[in-house]
Amino acid sequence: MRLYLLRLGTIPGLQAPVPGYLIRTDEGRTVLVDTGAAPGGPPGGAPIQVEEGQDVVSTLARIGVRPADVDHVVCSHLDPDHVGGHAAFPDAEFVIQRSHYELARSGTVPRLAASRPLWDVPGLKYTTVEGDTELLPGIELVACGGHVPGHQSVLVRLPRTGPVLLAVDAIPMSAALDPDGRPVLPFDLDEKELRESTRKLVDLARAENALIVHGHDAEQWRTLRVAPEYYD
Repeated sequence: MRLYLLRLGTIPGLQAPVPGYLIRTDEGRTVLVDTGAAPGGPPGGAPIQVEEGQDVVSTLARIGVRPADVDHVVCSHLDPDHVGGHAAFPDAEFVIQRSHYELARSGTVPRLAASRPLWDVPGLKYTTVEGDTELLPGIELVACGGHVPGHQSVLVRLPRTGPVLLAVDAIPMSAALDPDGRPVLPFDLDEKELRESTRKLVDLARAENALIVHGHDAEQWRTLRVAPEYYD
């Protein structure tokens, strides 16, 4: 099994990565986690820098993966910087927490409504799950709301590296590792659930001795192996 960390853009000001992740299993399955941002971001939203060749399709091509090769797209959540390339994967199964999918479709969260043209694409196949779920052997979806209801992180069990926890936006930076003292950021919707989810993920990482990969941590990403390098 291999895990590739994909840099699919940059958040200006913070210079933080817009992340995606690719997992290739020993059984030949290919799992993509999130699809990055559309160049320029959503109408009315904060701009995101996506350099030429940094979109998800071009990034995958550099590691020999075509859109048709992707079996599953795990949606951590449907914020604009995580759904920009959904339309490129019409043959994949999109896997999302039921509560998040229903919330997004309700239109009650403005930023999810703004990104709707990117994720509510005719023909895309969504499969909903409820709570912690094993997607495939060695790949576990971990429900962790707070940033937004129905957010999910991903635990990947690698044979050499060991477990890696892709925290995504549940713990977007190392400064948010303390459940009680962490900052509540402008896009976090539920402080109580956010702190509970942070504790859940930190406890899980400690029990598994897992590397936590933060979704938007510029300093950490400078120390990580980013595609075309990989963890195995």
